[in-house]
Amino acid sequence: MKEKNKWINGLLIHLALILLASILFAASFPNPLIKDGFPFLAWFMYIPVLLVINKSKLPVCAIWGAVYGFTAYCLFNYWLGTFHPLAGTITYSIYLIYMVIVFVLMKLAVILYPKHGYLVQWLIWLSYEYLRTKGFLGYSYGITGYSQWQIIPIIQIAGLTGVWGVSALVTFPSFWLAENAKEIIGKFLSRRRGDAEIAEEKKGIVLRKIPLFFSASSAPLRLGEKFSGIIWLTALVAALVFGFINMKDYSEYPTAQIALIQHNTDPWAASRAPTSWQITESYRKDLVNLMRLSNEALESNPKPQLVVWPETAFVPRIYWHTTYRDDQNSWSIVRELLEYLSEQDVPFLIGNDDARMDSAINPDPAKKHRVDYNAAMLFENGINTRTYRKLHLVPFTEHFPYRRQFPRFYDWLEKADTHFWEKGNEETVFSGPGFTFSAPICFEDTFGYLSRNFVKGGADVLVNLSNDAWSNSLSAQKQHLTMAVFRAVENNRSMARSTTSGQTCAIDPNGRIISQAPAFTETWLNAAVPIVLGSKFTIYTLYGDYLAVFITVLAVALLLLKAIWYTITKLKRER
Repeated sequence: MKEKNKWINGLLIHLALILLASILFAASFPNPLIKDGFPFLAWFMYIPVLLVINKSKLPVCAIWGAVYGFTAYCLFNYWLGTFHPLAGTITYSIYLIYMVIVFVLMKLAVILYPKHGYLVQWLIWLSYEYLRTKGFLGYSYGITGYSQWQIIPIIQIAGLTGVWGVSALVTFPSFWLAENAKEIIGKFLSRRRGDAEIAEEKKGIVLRKIPLFFSASSAPLRLGEKFSGIIWLTALVAALVFGFINMKDYSEYPTAQIALIQHNTDPWAASRAPTSWQITESYRKDLVNLMRLSNEALESNPKPQLVVWPETAFVPRIYWHTTYRDDQNSWSIVRELLEYLSEQDVPFLIGNDDARMDSAINPDPAKKHRVDYNAAMLFENGINTRTYRKLHLVPFTEHFPYRRQFPRFYDWLEKADTHFWEKGNEETVFSGPGFTFSAPICFEDTFGYLSRNFVKGGADVLVNLSNDAWSNSLSAQKQHLTMAVFRAVENNRSMARSTTSGQTCAIDPNGRIISQAPAFTETWLNAAVPIVLGSKFTIYTLYGDYLAVFITVLAVALLLLKAIWYTITKLKRER
């Protein structure tokens, strides 16, 4: 009976620790209770996870990994269910699988490296954060470093290392403290116990030993742990010193005056209206609002040099309906837009579905060989002078390249209100009035490599077009903003964001938000963003994710080589 109670108590303690870790993870980032997140929690949020891993057997770690992966992302990305019927289910399930693998690998690190396994665990975690941004399933939400988006001095090192250097600094305390928990708790309890025993001896009472989840020990910290702690503390101080030195005053820099339009409407909601007439009228209403807000911005002082509308703010396909005119209602709305743009002496950057006939990509004549690209189009005097087509599409909901391998799943996605796009093939740099710019679209500003390539290609300013209105969530919009801040710091470039409902803002190269429109409001923002000329590249812009790649190679090498050595040694002993 005692053994059974002990097992149940252990199970409940582990479960409580996993739930605590999930709450700490979600609370570190913007969330419904703390709108900007509580970044201090991120420095310690993995301690409960590591305590469970270090105390559990290898097969059990896989189970706890599944629980943590699912729970943490349910709390953190709770708003995904409103994006798409499948988005939440797919994402939570993916992170369930990821965490099973990560927990098992981190347990193996402790088995293979009994003395300094926590360092290998730390490398494994950083490798996981990097690898999960790669490939078709790439997803950057929840990378530890992004939790520090408002700690401006700390995030300056992103210009050297990308977000990965910030993650390395922030995650290390969790691994170090979890490794030394036994010694730290033991030392504290031994002092308390000693004082208590003296007091109890005077009364002739014997002090009872309290059972602990961790076997308390008063042994001093090992030299290796002291050394690693000192190195981390030195790195933290160096990062802060660098941050304060690196921050610049951009008040004397030339500026780009950009009008950012926020019409506070989910553009695609109109397509779900019951009749074609209602759909057309909804699109026309959106156009009227966009033109009115643009006129107000153009009348402000100083006059904008560029007007930016959000991602797919104008839904009727401009090129398609101008060229083929197979839908007169849509063509009439497109014509209204083009007439309005032809009267403007300021360029307009507009998010739109760039649909074309391309039989090589779409051989289906029933669909008129139509191919769609999520695009940002630059209009000058009513003429589309250049177009950028989105390169990094959202997996499952914007893009699924495995139709031949999984035809039934592809059909299922299509029926679940999925809008698939084709990938673009050019990292476009637009020539603006007095400055150059590139336009990462929505999800794209969550990936460092894209903005880096735009800046290397000559972009003086990054202009993001986003639509997060579907989420109906301030947390979703804020979580997106946390990553956009890093793109500015990594490349020493300003970023302007035009969004449908928030967060429409201007970010200077320090990562500081210098102006912002209120969320879920129909409004505009005339922002002056500092221009840093294209020849001034950061270390990150030049060399990219070198730190993350190095850490990943090191983690794999340490695990693989030690596993081989461990296997060979075991076989020799058995012989």
